[in-house]
Amino acid sequence: MTEQTPAAAESVVFDQEDVEILHEEVLFKGFWTLKRLTLRHRRFAGGWSEPMTREVHCRGEAVGVLLYDPVLDAVGLVEQFRVGPWAKGDSRPWLLELVAGLREEGEDPEGVAIRETREEAGCEVQHLRHIASYYSSPGGCDEYFHLYCARVSLAGVSLLHGEEHEHEDIRLHVIPVADLPALLAAGRCNNAHSLLALQWFEARRAELRAP
Repeated sequence: MTEQTPAAAESVVFDQEDVEILHEEVLFKGFWTLKRLTLRHRRFAGGWSEPMTREVHCRGEAVGVLLYDPVLDAVGLVEQFRVGPWAKGDSRPWLLELVAGLREEGEDPEGVAIRETREEAGCEVQHLRHIASYYSSPGGCDEYFHLYCARVSLAGVSLLHGEEHEHEDIRLHVIPVADLPALLAAGRCNNAHSLLALQWFEARRAELRAP
């Protein structure tokens, strides 16, 4: 292996061509797909890594939406059962989180945000603002998450939502912004997408309230 100088190592930029897949195997294919890859990649110091094995949880792209009603000065969060916290042994595996869903073939992220807001909260998006797009857990998952804040009307919306054929049982919570600090302090919002969106919202609430 040829060692790079510190200056050369600092300036190197890698891309897809700098990874070699030696073997790929589908271990499971159901609602999600699990793959096992044997691969090697270029190293910052020069040359190639030794072959390594990695499992990848293939989820695709997802979209999350923080609902905000500036008239009520309230946010909308949904509560539903999540198998991950249950498997961990969490005493309360019903999480308070963003409206969210997977991007289907032919959809753009904004379309998913509009559809999921209608399905999971029973309201229409009046204005949609992009917060960020990022990898949720890049060490072992390919999920790419698009995060939005949607201006909506939460007045008079119904409590229960969800698509029965997707086994969804969703309860909508309309939470005054003044109650958010206590909710966060109590640990009721314990998932990364929701925490990120609420921190973004806190910094921009004044401009979001503007007509």
